[in-house]
Order: sequence, then C-alpha cells, then structure tokens
Amino acid sequence: MADAVLAVDLGTTATKVIAVDRDAAVLGSAEYGYPMRITPSGEATHDPEVVFEAALRALAEVAALGHRVHALVLTGAMHTLLGLDSGGVPVTPSLSWADNRAVAEASGLRGTAEGRALHRETGTPVHTMSPLVKLAWFRARGITADSWCGLKDYVALRLTGRLVTEYSSASGSGLMDLRALAWHPDALAFAGVRAAELPELLSPTTVLPLVLDVPGIPRGVPVVLGGGDGPMANLGVGAVVPGVAAVSLGTSGALRVVRDEPAVDEQERVFCYAIADGLWVLGGAVSNGGVVAQWAADTFKADVTTLLREAADVPPGASGVIALPYLLGERAPWWDPDARSALIGVRREHGRAEITRALVEGVAQQLALVLDAVRSVADVHAVRVTGGAFRSDLWASVLASALGLDLELAEDSEGSGVGAALLAWHALGDLPDLRTAATLIEPTRVIHPDAEAARYYAQHRPLVGQLYEALHKLG
Repeated sequence: MADAVLAVDLGTTATKVIAVDRDAAVLGSAEYGYPMRITPSGEATHDPEVVFEAALRALAEVAALGHRVHALVLTGAMHTLLGLDSGGVPVTPSLSWADNRAVAEASGLRGTAEGRALHRETGTPVHTMSPLVKLAWFRARGITADSWCGLKDYVALRLTGRLVTEYSSASGSGLMDLRALAWHPDALAFAGVRAAELPELLSPTTVLPLVLDVPGIPRGVPVVLGGGDGPMANLGVGAVVPGVAAVSLGTSGALRVVRDEPAVDEQERVFCYAIADGLWVLGGAVSNGGVVAQWAADTFKADVTTLLREAADVPPGASGVIALPYLLGERAPWWDPDARSALIGVRREHGRAEITRALVEGVAQQLALVLDAVRSVADVHAVRVTGGAFRSDLWASVLASALGLDLELAEDSEGSGVGAALLAWHALGDLPDLRTAATLIEPTRVIHPDAEAARYYAQHRPLVGQLYEALHKLG
C-alpha cells in the first residue's frame, strides 16, 4: 500500500477523484459525469445532490484501491453559487460560472466607479460569472435562502458538517476583500446579503475531520479545504515561481501567473485569486476553449479528432478566415457575456478544415490577449500547460505560436487535482512550502513556437480587438 491523498475535483461536466502521493505521482483515479442544465435564458446549473453523489462514488472507487489515505482535499470550478435552508439543504440549483442570467446586474455595475473599486479590492471582474452579481440577481427576483455558498463549500459541508469556505474560492466570488481576507462590506451591500449568510472564511490549508460514512475511508480522516481549480492548477503544473504562467485548456481556458501580493491591472482586464500562504494568481479566463472544436464537429457532423487533423494541414492564418470564437460570450479581457461569435473572410472555397483552424486560432489569440494584459502587471517568460485540448498537436502548436513561448507540457498531470493534493500534503506537514511544487512536476514534452506563425499571429492580433469592438457596436 502507498501513502496517498485523495483529491476531489468538482468539475463542470464531471467530478474526478485522484490518489496522489508525496511526490505528486497519480496512483489511481475515478470519474463520474453529470449533466448541466442549459436553457436559452442563460441558465447553466447543476443539481448539487447529483454532483455530491458523483463525488461519493468516485471517492469510494479510489478508496477501494487500498492506498493508505492520509487526507481528502477539495477543489472545483470557481464562481458557483447555491442557496441553503436552515438545515443545510439546497433550495436552489447550483449556478455555474457559465450562468449568465445576471446580465443586467453585471452591466449596471461594470464600468462604474463602484464596479471598478470592487474589481480592484476583491480581485474579481464584474461579470455574470461572479456570485456577487448572481446574488443581486436572486435578490431582484425575491429569491431568498438562509445561507449561500459555492458548490465546493456544499460538498465540504456534507463531508465535515461545517459550512465554511476558504480564501482561494472566496477570492473568485467578488465578495471578499483581498487584503483584509474578510467579506467586503460594499460587496455585501450590492449583493444584498449579510456576512452571517455566507460561509465562515478560513485558510485553504485548514483541516477538518470527516464526519460522513464514505466506503473505504474511516471517519475522522482529515479533510483539507483546498481551493479553486484555477489556483490549484498552477500548483499542479509547478507554475508557482515568478514568471512561469500556467495555461489550462479544456472546455474553457485560462492563463495565470503567481505573485507574492494581490494586484489587478488598471484596465480591469485580469483577475487576482488566492492560492494559499500568501501566494496569488493573476490572470484571465476565456469562456471558449475546446468547446469551439466540439461545436465545429457537431456542426459538420464529424469526429473532433478527424476535424482537428484536417485543420492541422491548413497553413497558419486559415487561408484568410478569422474567427471571433465567443460561443459562450467571453470573459478576459473583454468580460462581456453578450459577446457574439463571428467568422470573417469566408469564401466559397473554404471548408470545415479552414473554419476549424480559424476557431482554434481565435481561442489562441484570445489567450495571447490575456497574456498581454498579464504582462502589464507581471513578467511572464515561461508557460506550463495542462488540459485535454493538448492531446491535439494542433492546439499545442497554434497556442505556442500565438503566445510566442515554449509550452512545457506535463502530460501525466491532472492539473487542479494534483495541485490540491500537494496543498494537502503541505497542510499535513509533509511538503515544506508550496514553491516546492515547482521541483516536483517535470514537463514531459516541450512544444516550440513556429517563428513564421508567431510573427503572423502577433501582426494580426490587434485585429481581434478591432473586430470585437465593431461587432459589439453592431450588437
């Protein structure tokens, strides 16, 4: 039997549990998916009980492998929100980051003096993803609850019996003062809630005992609170030293770099979220990542892998086709839930390969715009990457060229789950500090940018902003 921490990663489409040893090696895993309710009104929600049951099933399956379990630790998608009654029972679905029904509340706050101040002081951009504006949306509709929390907080409540959250997830809520590490009074006033209606704020390394019966795991095993999936992904790929960014690319994507103090840029383009122990990630998330290739596959009734292979044969620039890939609106650097997609320059001779190539390039260019924004505040000279999209050589090569940097790929890394596990080993006293994670994760492959493609993307990147502005005005 090996010593292990079991990391529970509550994702948008599935919960995955991995067993991780002290050297960041993954010893086993289990994954259970679930649906997200999506409606034309902008709803994007989960049933919290379904997600919790998926977590229990995955925990039991990994526990059955027989490793010595030293702790459980939680991570998961940020910006979720659900209401609870006085007994801790959900009275609303769990709103995901993609739920954009709070458009009016976000639009009314963004760009105002109050909105800019809240962005600077909470680190969370004013956007429909934010629990800050989701709470205001609930209030405007007379929907009440005895308490409000994130989906990860709800799972922690079921496991430990305590309604608590941690600085990492809370820093993505738009409700926490980054410097005071407390609920922000002005944010609470805008949201229409009291601090007593929110979970207790604790450190991500806080350890609570397991009080629930989970097959194969004894009661009393430490449960480490952990943190948001984005900050934990930096740990999981070893991007925890200055100048080394982490890029994750799955359905959506993000680019983040670590700092020793909180900060955002003056143009309100980036977020700032906590990891733990005085480390912060500065960066931006894009709402559209691998989803654009899946959309193309659905549209052209083709297999995604086949379509990406065809697109790889198209030269950089997609034969003159430019894509604004905003199928789900867009976050960084525009923070515009109403952003619309566009294909520009399409001619009769273009087919599915050119259009797919343009969509992939559009996502890469968007992440490059995030990099430009991050560099206005912090140095970035290296990139560690993780995510299912990088199984495709096209995604890897296009992103490397758009960023103009080598991509260090840790192919066996589980990203957020490994990061959360390393945080847990640190909380247990087995990892001296979080910077040590940079020495534990070794890249297995390096993808170099193509010099000619990099020049092309850099030259044409300003067009992305110009086209977005033009389309925004039309909208």
